[in-house]
This record gives sequence, C-alpha cells and structure tokens, in this order.
Amino acid sequence: MRLLIAGANGQLGREISRLTSHHTLLAADSSRMDITDADAVKRAVLAFRPDAVINAAAYRFVDRAESEPGAAFSVNRDGAANLAGACHAAGIPLIHLSTDCVFDGSKQSAYSTYDATGPLGVYGASKLAGEQAVRSLCERHLILRTSWVFSPHGSNFVKKILELSCTQEELRVVNDQRGCPTCAGELASGILHALESGVEAWGTYHFCQPSPTTWHAFAGAIVAEAGRQDWPLRSVRILQVSARELGLPAKRPANSVLDCTDFETTFCYTIPAWSASLDTVIRDLRGASRVI
Repeated sequence: MRLLIAGANGQLGREISRLTSHHTLLAADSSRMDITDADAVKRAVLAFRPDAVINAAAYRFVDRAESEPGAAFSVNRDGAANLAGACHAAGIPLIHLSTDCVFDGSKQSAYSTYDATGPLGVYGASKLAGEQAVRSLCERHLILRTSWVFSPHGSNFVKKILELSCTQEELRVVNDQRGCPTCAGELASGILHALESGVEAWGTYHFCQPSPTTWHAFAGAIVAEAGRQDWPLRSVRILQVSARELGLPAKRPANSVLDCTDFETTFCYTIPAWSASLDTVIRDLRGASRVI
C-alpha cells in the first residue's frame, strides 16, 4: 500500500512512519507539502499516487488559537478541505484526525459519534470545521476523533510532567477535566489496522484508550511509573486545582471521554489500556535519556 501522510514530523506522523516498513510511505512535513496550499496538495497527490492519505497535520495550540483564529482555521479547516478535494479527485480515501474538543463537555457519560457537537473555543471550532469540510468534499473518508495524545516525540503532557518532576517539588494540575489519554503509537496501529482490514465503512469514529481519568490522576500515574523506572525525580507533590484557578485562555470540555465502540466493532479491533502504553513511552524516554 502506498500511503501519503501530512504532518509527518508530529507525534502521530512519526509513529505511523515507524510502523509502516511493509508499506511505501511518503512522509510529508509542512516544508514538503503545505496543506494550506491547494496546488501543492494536488501536486503531491498526483506525483505520489497514494492508495490513501492520512492527515495528521494540525494547528494544535489550543490556547494560542484564541488569539490566532486565522492560523487555526487556515490549517485545521482549509488544509483539511484541500486534502479532501485532492483525495476525491484522485478517487482515494482520506483518514483525517480530529479531537475531543469538538464537544462542550456537558454530557455526563462518554460521547458517541452521534452526539451533538459544540466546541468551547477556537481550536475546537476549527477542527469541527475541518470535519465538515472532509465530509462534504470526500465521500471516502474516516474521521477519527482522539484525545490527550502522548508519545516519546514532540511536546505533550507526559513529557512535560516528567520534565517538571525532575526539577520541581510541587505541581498544580487540573482535576475537573475528564478524558482518555491516547498513545500516538496505539493510534497509529489502529489507523493502519483499519486501512489494512479492507473494511470500507466510511464515516466518523472515536479512538482513545481506556480508562477515563483526570489530568491530575494522569499526572500521578506518570510520576508513579517514572518512579518505578528509577527516574531522578524530586519528592514532588501534585496539587489539585480547578480549570478556573489555572486561568488558561481557552476553555476545555469538563468531560471529553469518547465512546470507541463503533470503531472496535466495525474494524474488529480492541483498543488497549493507556497504562501499558504509558509504561512503554516512559521506558523509551528513559532509554533515550531525553525528556524534552
């Protein structure tokens, strides 16, 4: 299979590249294929002639998006539209990554793909607009909403907590937002499984790892696992704070737990718990002697 991946230098892009030795891959970062440039996207698709395109490119700065809405929508909506149009013209499917932030967090239980959306901030709104563009422009699509992505690469919550725990004695972490951490490696495995399955059940799905937790509890799990792996941590205390106390520019959903039943049933795939993935990621970081 020939796969073209946009956003190849991101967490997911790097994990897909790692897992695709049995496929022919064109890993394109923004310097090789700027998804906001419709002509550049068309040229890349025509030149490489992929069997599918994976859009792992995104404007991910949730707080900065509040003051940079143009940049967020340019990548997350217009870039997605460019890829969708090119895929439709070439008659190939597009796998597009979206986010839990398309929901407002008011639901008490896990969100299904049938629940109404209602983003609270610019980032979520731009990602929702990207979803809508993909649906309208490319019939053969898989939209995968995911959440709280972590890996040994790039910038993410796991690496930040490890970094701070090696230098500080006290951390303040939000305890009133609930969701599901998702390892980029497991997300990449799920995407490749869906592509390789031959199941053409196009539409919107959720993919995150069980079980739901809070940012505060997740931070505690990170520190505990790092301790078991003999990281040089300080005797860190992790204090619980509310999102309001933290005062970040962008609002996040209080509950962004995603129901992944449809993905698991449709593609005969069991998503593993994030705890085992966390163990592996921390071990990889320890082995590479890197945190940031």
